[in-house]
Amino acid sequence: MKKLLGLVLVLAMVLSCASALAEPVTLTYAEVNPLDGTIVGEMAKAFKAKAEELSNGEIVIDIQAGGVLGSEDQILDNLLGGGNITDISRISAFALTQYGCDKASLLSIPYTFVNEDHFWNFAASDLAQEFLLEPQEIGLPLRGLCYGEEGFRHFFFKNEVKGLDDLKGLKIRVSSDPVMTGMVSNLGASATTVAFTELYSALNTGVVDGAEQPTANYRSNAFQEVAPYLLLDGHTLGALQIIITDNAWAKLNEQQQGWIMEAAAYASQVCRESVAKIEAETFELLKADGATIIEVEDKAPWVEACQPTIKANTEKLADLYQQILDMQ
Repeated sequence: MKKLLGLVLVLAMVLSCASALAEPVTLTYAEVNPLDGTIVGEMAKAFKAKAEELSNGEIVIDIQAGGVLGSEDQILDNLLGGGNITDISRISAFALTQYGCDKASLLSIPYTFVNEDHFWNFAASDLAQEFLLEPQEIGLPLRGLCYGEEGFRHFFFKNEVKGLDDLKGLKIRVSSDPVMTGMVSNLGASATTVAFTELYSALNTGVVDGAEQPTANYRSNAFQEVAPYLLLDGHTLGALQIIITDNAWAKLNEQQQGWIMEAAAYASQVCRESVAKIEAETFELLKADGATIIEVEDKAPWVEACQPTIKANTEKLADLYQQILDMQ
C-alpha cells in the first residue's frame, strides 16, 4: 500500500513538472502603426499585458508593430489565404468589406457617428457583437474580438487646402475600400490606392497630394513632415477591431479563449480612455512641429457631397444602418 501511495505521489509530481514545463501558447499580434504615441499602440500593449497576466504566462502575445509584417491589406490577404505570419491583428473596421463583410462597411460610412460617445454606444451593444462575428457567418477563417477607435479621421495635404473646393483634382491616398474611394470621388478628388507603408514616400515624391488618417497616426508616422496641412473635416470615426484567426483560436482551450476575450474587453476600455488624452497631446505636438491645422466650420456641404456614396452603401442594410444612427 505504501509503495502504491509512493508511486501515486511520484506520478503526481511528474505530471506537475510536465505541466510547469509545457510550452506557452505564443500568438503573434500584427500592428501597422508604431506602439509608442498611438492609440492603437496603447491598445496592443494593454491586450498583451492583460492576456499574459490572466493566463499566468500560459499565453504569450508577441507584438510585431510598425508594419514589419506588411500592410493591413497584405496581412489580411495572407490570413485569408491560409498563411501563418500572424495570429491576431488590429485592423480598420471596414477592412473586411472587400472580403464580403457587408455589415462592416456601415462603420465607415461618412458622417455616421456624431461623436465618440455615439460610437461607444454602438460598441457596447448586441449589434456590435453581431458585426464582430460576421466573418464567421460568411465562412472567413477569423473572428472579431472587440472594437476600438482612433478618433475621427481627417485629410492632410502637401499644399494648403482651405475648403471643399480646393480638393478638386487632387490625388488622395485611400485604402482599397469602395466606401473610402467613393467618398473621395464625391468630394471631387481622385482616389489613389497606395500601401500604408509606402505613403510617406508617395507624399514626399508627389505620387499623391494628400491622404487621411486619425490625428495620432498622422503624427506618429511623421506625415506632417511631408504633408503639413491638416484639415479637420472628421469624415469618419477611426473604428477598428482586433481579430483572431480560426487556427489561433483552435490552439486555445476554453479557459484560454475566455482570457483572450477578457483581455480584448480590457484593451477596448484602455483604447476608449486613451483617445481624448492622446489626441489633445498630439494637437499640441503638431503645432510645435509647425503643422497647419485647418478647422471645417460647416460640414453640411461635405455631407451633401457624399450622399451618393452614403446612399449606395447603406440601402441594402438600411435597417441596420438606422439602428446605428439611432444610438447617438
